[in-house]
Amino acid sequence: MYVCVCRPITENQIRSEVKNGACSMRDLKQRLGVAACCGKCARHAYQIMNEGKSEIACLTAG
Repeated sequence: MYVCVCRPITENQIRSEVKNGACSMRDLKQRLGVAACCGKCARHAYQIMNEGKSEIACLTAG
């Protein structure tokens, strides 16, 4: 599903960047351009990023 329509960025792209070390909205903005135009996607992108970080923490802890 598209998160950012200004720059066609999907949930999967965000999750992939988190797996590759993106740990902040600044990282996502630099790597993908998410929330760089109108900013309406920022909240959803932030939520996806945090979910991805939680998944990674669970995988590394177990």
